[in-house]
Amino acid sequence: MTLDQQTTILIGIGELVSRTDQMKKDGYRLVQIGCTQLGDDFEINYVFDKDFVLTNLRITVKQDTVIPSVSGVFFGAFVYENEIHDLFGITVSGMNIDFGGRFYRTTIKQPFTVTVTKEDTSCQNK
Repeated sequence: MTLDQQTTILIGIGELVSRTDQMKKDGYRLVQIGCTQLGDDFEINYVFDKDFVLTNLRITVKQDTVIPSVSGVFFGAFVYENEIHDLFGITVSGMNIDFGGRFYRTTIKQPFTVTVTKEDTSCQNK
């Protein structure tokens, strides 16, 4: 895949459901939803495919931000949304199937927000 086969569109949270719905109407399929912590912010990428070309819708949020579910548009999104909640601590409202924080069993709550420092090699939640 080359970079010209992939586009990233930065959107606001308020646009997420309508833009996702438009992607479905335009014939795209949901490939994945991924989350990455960047300092105090979290980037959430919604990746869609049509004819082997990827389009990413990206939102950037704080951990205490509530994001709307897109599982009403793409049913299977609930898997990614529960994962984002359990691993990053981001609340997703309106999921069609909400595991209530029990999708993953981890010894550390929200393990992907854990930081390790050289001075202290024990894991600490933020």
